[in-house]
Amino acid sequence: MTARGVAVPSEGGPLAPAPGDLRLIVRDQPLSLAEHIARYGPLPAGQLVSQVLVAEVERSGLTGRGGGAFPAGRKIRAVAEASMRPRPVRASGGSPAKGSAANSSVANSSVAKGSVVVANGSESEPASRKDSVLLSLAPHLVLDGIALCASAVGAGRAYLCVGHRAAAVAQSVTEAVAERVRAGLDSVPVEVTTTADGYLSGQENALISALNGNAPLPTFVPPRPAERGVRRRPTLVLNVETLAHIALIARFGSDWFRASGTAGAPGSALVTITGAVERPGVREIPLGTGLGEVLQRSGLSQPAQAVLTGGYFGTWLPLPAALAVPVSDEGMRAAGATLGPGVLAVLPESACGLAETARIASFLAAGSAGQCGPCRNGLPALADALNLIAFGQPSQDIVGWVEQLSGLVTGRGACHLPDGAAGLARSALRVFATDVQAHLTAGPCARAGGPPILPLPAGGYL
Repeated sequence: MTARGVAVPSEGGPLAPAPGDLRLIVRDQPLSLAEHIARYGPLPAGQLVSQVLVAEVERSGLTGRGGGAFPAGRKIRAVAEASMRPRPVRASGGSPAKGSAANSSVANSSVAKGSVVVANGSESEPASRKDSVLLSLAPHLVLDGIALCASAVGAGRAYLCVGHRAAAVAQSVTEAVAERVRAGLDSVPVEVTTTADGYLSGQENALISALNGNAPLPTFVPPRPAERGVRRRPTLVLNVETLAHIALIARFGSDWFRASGTAGAPGSALVTITGAVERPGVREIPLGTGLGEVLQRSGLSQPAQAVLTGGYFGTWLPLPAALAVPVSDEGMRAAGATLGPGVLAVLPESACGLAETARIASFLAAGSAGQCGPCRNGLPALADALNLIAFGQPSQDIVGWVEQLSGLVTGRGACHLPDGAAGLARSALRVFATDVQAHLTAGPCARAGGPPILPLPAGGYL
């Protein structure tokens, strides 16, 4: 045990990775359960570990790696506290039952008891591959994190959600779950599920809606998942990479976790690098590493003009001006951008940034839930305006119309899709301002007719 009570391997056992070492993905072949334990040590277990885990995760400064960057420890604590509150038992008809003490609000009822853990590996962001790679190569780190969090919040059930495009990953994870069952390793059953088509299928509330047997659509909050989620129970939803980090924090402690990264952005993160690079793929980096250094490791395949950070929900940054920007949530925010789920898409000088933005905006509009005004009306209008700038004969007032639309859709609706689309549009107008003026004056540039650089699923869906 450490001074704080978190289990670590005993003397002579596996050693914590040194600062700068790879933590999550250590080789390009999957680790079996035996290999996983040999490298990281056995899963910390016992009541003491559960009691201190939340505090240790809070001290680590770990934030969600799915895009929201919400403090993971705070999220776990909210569910743990909600699961301890008395919850009303409902009769089979759905309304509170009356007439007996057995049907009163009691915390220990078999109907009201237990929270739920949901591991989100749906990865509906088209440019991201990190979750699929992590689940393929290190599934037991994710499953360790699920087991630890289930114990910490008193969960009786867990779900591991994998994107529908990753059928092989789902099969691999299912086999890893079976391996652990045979070893008698986890006390909480884990069900592997596949998410539906659609950009928003992996959104937290849409995921819960699907697990409840409904359409995978975002819902308005409150109530938040921590209060009422899957089967109306307190539900903890964490990205699979976040859970893998928790598995390591439980073994090696918060001080070890903070030895990588920066004081304001501790730890490492998986990033997907795509676009005009010689070696695209998923890399693990210490948070706070300069953007230029990250791109240098992947090698630019041709001169670049910009990088899209945070995926299609993200922001354009100009190159080479942004090479010194730290790759972290705080670093990106200071530069007016976002890290999101860790996507860095490099745009070459040979491509038209306005055309790429218009295509992405059309994808976002087609992939919205269509249940709120900003998505149903605002996003198609925004996409049409951006397509006019990129490919048509725009008038001089079109830029003002894009700015107006961006303001109208921001901060509204059941999810943050309009906010992401508006941020993307504004950043394109800023970063590609010279191209905007050229298009307004002379029409589409020759580069706009070239093939897309950034991937888009056929039909607007994943």
